[in-house]
Amino acid sequence: FYGAAALTSAEAFSGVAKARVGHHDDCFVADATDMGTYVNVAADKAYLAAENLYLPQGGETCAVSTFSTWTNAAQEMTNLHWSFLNQDYEPNVLASWGANIDIAKRKLGYRLSLDAGSYSTVATPGGQFEATFSIRNDGYAAPFNPRGMNLILRHTGLGAIYLAKLPDDPRRFAPGSSTTVSHVFCLPSDIAAGAYALLLSLSDPVPALAARPEYAIRLANQNTWEPSTGYNNLSHALTVGPSLTTPSCSAEDITVSLGN
Repeated sequence: FYGAAALTSAEAFSGVAKARVGHHDDCFVADATDMGTYVNVAADKAYLAAENLYLPQGGETCAVSTFSTWTNAAQEMTNLHWSFLNQDYEPNVLASWGANIDIAKRKLGYRLSLDAGSYSTVATPGGQFEATFSIRNDGYAAPFNPRGMNLILRHTGLGAIYLAKLPDDPRRFAPGSSTTVSHVFCLPSDIAAGAYALLLSLSDPVPALAARPEYAIRLANQNTWEPSTGYNNLSHALTVGPSLTTPSCSAEDITVSLGN
């Protein structure tokens, strides 16, 4: 449709038509060509493997065959970065995968989890603190819609919320790899002293949906998700206390602001 060259990383998410048209396969693993979906099988799949790092890919099965095994399906969904699969058709193909269908449900699209994190333990009003953490994507694909990414500081006593908007783009969290996020932050000079919980918000950027937990990304880790807020708790406390010296922040620091 758009020529022989697959969508590039530079073209991805640019808003042009080529960056907005995904792929649908009506006869997934029906045979080696998916019943004619692929003509030059190796070249066509290489094209999709490249494009689908940035675009949605999905479809449905259509026929039981010697090729429609779970082994082939899992390999294809991994290599071609599948995000969705019709769970109603074809039922005999899906039934033949047995309990492995639960693996597909977990891994279709993205599956993000916190690998590790390192954070400052103390800071001062108007001063700096650092946060470094890695996010692993064990899904078949990456998010393909825009996604906000905010570090949240919540006062454990007062409940006051402060947030920092991170420049990192979760759509670039490639499947099968880990991405390190590392920044230095500048606290407001009038931030209240005390202990703050650190949380990560991966919310929908649309204003009408940003505060709705059901539209936020839930990390796959145990005991991190807050269903009432849509935040992921990083299980770390930052203590903000008074300082005898005048702290300073760099122009490159990310500003922490009082939130809602």
